[in-house]
Amino acid sequence: MATPLFSVPGSRNNQIVMERIAAVRLPAIFQWPETAEAGALAGYGPRFADMYRQRARIAVKILRGAKPADIPVEIPDRYELVINLKAAKAIGHEVPAGLVLRADEVIE
Repeated sequence: MATPLFSVPGSRNNQIVMERIAAVRLPAIFQWPETAEAGALAGYGPRFADMYRQRARIAVKILRGAKPADIPVEIPDRYELVINLKAAKAIGHEVPAGLVLRADEVIE
């Protein structure tokens, strides 16, 4: 379910997926922190906004004349772990305290 077709935060497909995982009480973890904010158990990865900023910087380099082949591949420089304790409680899942302590954001 990590495909952007299903997990893009804010999309209609994401809303349907969140409704389904809540209905079947599935402890779903996604690649975008925003999905935990939308109702999934957890999300770990870069923020969508950060990814778009990174793509914009690359586009600017190309528009200024850089050859795409000369631009190095970039990876996100910040990953976030967001845990949704509200969703965990709704599905009857207990999140280990150590994991909650390591989270960048906890939704209660």
